[in-house]
Amino acid sequence: MKIIFNVLAISGAMLLASCTKNITDYNNITTSPLAVSSGSLFANATVNLSDEMANTNVNDNNFRLWAQYWTETTYRDETRYNINGRSISDRWWSTFYKDVIKDLTEASKVVQTETLTLTPAQIQNRVAINDMMITYCYYTLITTFGNVPYTDALNIAVIQPSYDDASQVFDAISTKLDNALTNLDVAEAGYGSSDLLLHDDVSGWKRFGYSLKMRMGMLIADVNPAKAELMVTDAAPNVISSNDENIMMNYLAAPPNTNPVWEDLVQSQRHDYVGASPFVDSLLAYNDPRIGFFFETNVDGVYVGQSPGYKVPNYKDYSVPSDKVADPLMPHTFFSYAEMELLKAEAVERGYAVAGTAEDHYNAAIDASVQEWGGSLADAQLYRAQPGISYTTAPGDYKQKIGLQSWFALYNRGFDAWTQYRRLDFPVLEVPYMGATNPFKDGETPGLLIRMTYPVIEQNVNGANYNAASAAIGKDQITQKLWFDLN
Repeated sequence: MKIIFNVLAISGAMLLASCTKNITDYNNITTSPLAVSSGSLFANATVNLSDEMANTNVNDNNFRLWAQYWTETTYRDETRYNINGRSISDRWWSTFYKDVIKDLTEASKVVQTETLTLTPAQIQNRVAINDMMITYCYYTLITTFGNVPYTDALNIAVIQPSYDDASQVFDAISTKLDNALTNLDVAEAGYGSSDLLLHDDVSGWKRFGYSLKMRMGMLIADVNPAKAELMVTDAAPNVISSNDENIMMNYLAAPPNTNPVWEDLVQSQRHDYVGASPFVDSLLAYNDPRIGFFFETNVDGVYVGQSPGYKVPNYKDYSVPSDKVADPLMPHTFFSYAEMELLKAEAVERGYAVAGTAEDHYNAAIDASVQEWGGSLADAQLYRAQPGISYTTAPGDYKQKIGLQSWFALYNRGFDAWTQYRRLDFPVLEVPYMGATNPFKDGETPGLLIRMTYPVIEQNVNGANYNAASAAIGKDQITQKLWFDLN
């Protein structure tokens, strides 16, 4: 009886304690940190950005489909430009604002309080690196959608942010990037072990910034050639100058820090993609030595792609993304030597004061890309000696030649390839087979998808600003040319 009495007494005491607990105590979230370091915020933002650019999940990154590297096998909505069914625009938009720009902005605030552990120069470096990454994000948003919130973005006092003109956002982030490049001190540390991208190589961050400036300058070459030339001539001597300097996010062999493509293609155990025939056929037509690094042969030992939009009757009859692409360790590339050389070739053709000839830069780009993927210099030289590839004899003007090689060199970087295609209008892609679907609105002439429509949630909760932005760019349609692509 004594044992029972003690148990009841203890139970009564516990009940009494629970009754006297202040209910407001439940407002305290005991599982979340009270403060987060700038390093943690930066690392989180960097991984989120890399994963978003690298993944091939149909819910938010379909640029490999729209650049016609791959096509879908069974569920072909995204290849056929149905981007509203899975709220793809909403996810892309949200990731950049909420998961990357927000964390980077907070990191720049938090780092000002870390004076006990960081020197003023280190704080300045961290803010500069954050600004470079923020610039990268807004560059991506304005080349995806057009006008977007910038001035009012992340201001919690503004529930319905207005949209800034995309060209004005471009000017603002160009200034931000220049200031960041000026403020970076290569003699000082940056983010230390929290820098998962460049491992505290501040000189590497300089190259990141100048390579971004080079890309941004060429983006506006048709609409603001004077500004483009200034940006490009300043950037060109300072960009990536070899494959050893390629800027890549390296992944690990085991989850949760694996290559997102491996997660989407292998870990998922799904067979959603095969090579698209426009790309596979072009590689075959030019005897491209990279094809075996890009794709696997089919069951018959040959490379076969499917026309975009058509169903794949038998998965094994087509070429699928290579084991190299789907390796858990395959890094995501932000900037490459091959890309920089192709941009330099174009700059020379446009008359910008960039050293070297267009042909020399074009050849260097091909050599770099072939070797980047695992081929040899001899493979590259044999490939570019072909009349259809040689800069002297290849058909078309410089936009066609450079556009084709950009398509090849940017494989597995869907967004970058899609943007370069829209800028140069080469290679010639094909409108996917739509079947019974019709993603084109209000008498819109069927064509290629050249912009994402605005998120549906913006239409629902920020309607007035959404309508103003849509009218300002023309129409909120997938075939609406954007501010940098008006020619």
